[in-house]
Amino acid sequence: MFDNLSNKLDRAFKTLKGQGKITEINVASTVKEIRRALIDADVNYKVAKDVTDRIREKAMGEDVLIAVSPGQLLTKIVAEELTILMGESNVPINTGGSPNIILISGLQGSGKTTFSAKLAAHIRKQGPSVMMAACDIYRPAAIDQLKVLGEQINVDVYAEPENKDAVAIARNAAKYAKENGKKTLIVDTAGRLAVDEQMMNEIEALKNGLNPAETLFVVDAMTGQDAVNTAKTFNERLDFDGVVLTKLDGDTRGGAALSIRNEVSKPIKFISTGEKLDAIDLFHPDRMAKRILGMGDVISLVERAQQSFDQEEARKLNKKIKKNQFGFDDFLSQMEQIKKMGSMKDLLGMIPGVGKAIKDMDIDDDSLKPIEAIIKSMTPQERTNPDIINGSRRQRIAKGSGTTVQEVNQLLKQFQQMRKMMKTMNKMGGAKALSNLMK
Repeated sequence: MFDNLSNKLDRAFKTLKGQGKITEINVASTVKEIRRALIDADVNYKVAKDVTDRIREKAMGEDVLIAVSPGQLLTKIVAEELTILMGESNVPINTGGSPNIILISGLQGSGKTTFSAKLAAHIRKQGPSVMMAACDIYRPAAIDQLKVLGEQINVDVYAEPENKDAVAIARNAAKYAKENGKKTLIVDTAGRLAVDEQMMNEIEALKNGLNPAETLFVVDAMTGQDAVNTAKTFNERLDFDGVVLTKLDGDTRGGAALSIRNEVSKPIKFISTGEKLDAIDLFHPDRMAKRILGMGDVISLVERAQQSFDQEEARKLNKKIKKNQFGFDDFLSQMEQIKKMGSMKDLLGMIPGVGKAIKDMDIDDDSLKPIEAIIKSMTPQERTNPDIINGSRRQRIAKGSGTTVQEVNQLLKQFQQMRKMMKTMNKMGGAKALSNLMK
């Protein structure tokens, strides 16, 4: 996401590379490029001008420290201004009522139904019991889609397929949720066009009838400035509480994420970056600004790891490493945990300095499949004790996994190197070992 914007901002900062001090001339040239980059990203011209005017004022009022170059200083100022533009900090969803009702609204095709399931899975991880209500009575198979998604995340879905009154269905769902002790009810509604008066009246009636604690507006980030204009129209009718940006993994210019908060005065609360039901993140403006500027997002990376990795499994794994009993089953388990965290390119992009280095690389998540196939073609004994894998076994494993003997040999060699590294770290003691290995 934001690759095009990131590249153009990077080129803008290069204007100051090698400059010993900030001057009115070099700042003006850089700010002009930043403004152009924002407008190309589909940010409203007035918003882009206001932001860059503030960047110029801040830059001209700063003294460059000996240890900080003008380019570094301006990067810091731009990061601060982008953070302010996108909302400064994460705003949590509102809670209240029994059950706590969250109403999902948005345009046709914006990804509301999938997001409803993602949000349900996200809330369920936090602890509270949750259910969903299927109130899209117009789109064919909408109810079935929500039910299928509900089964995947083990969340109940309330539906009345024969009822054509969305407000009545939602009220009955709220009653059912309360009677069955559900803490949160997520109401998925029909997609509508901003110009469709009948549908807009219905979503208004849903909000008035349910009195939800939270009303979210889901918007496809790939629609750019149109998304901002649509958000304005919906906000005038619904006065929603927050925005959800979907499809941020697509070919988006990023204008909606950058300017929607400024235009409707409502926070972006969630972002969605894929079809997988765990591909949902809280929106943190400061972290997003750093990612746009290629500064990484280590905090989000750590949070994803904490969500994906089981602490008890980690303790068991640590014991195996200490006893030098780390095997291919353990390796396969760790691969599965990493895959849950998201796409490899997205994860690597969160590491400071790595995002720019891999921006033009095509990192295929399917590249791990041959490794999985090789490991799964081994016998349980071979996975536990790879040392017994001789020539004939390697040929059998290669044939069974659809790979070559050379690929099997390469994996075995890399695995042995990894085991040696773990053994060395265990003997030398954690951080000290890692320091020495890096030297």
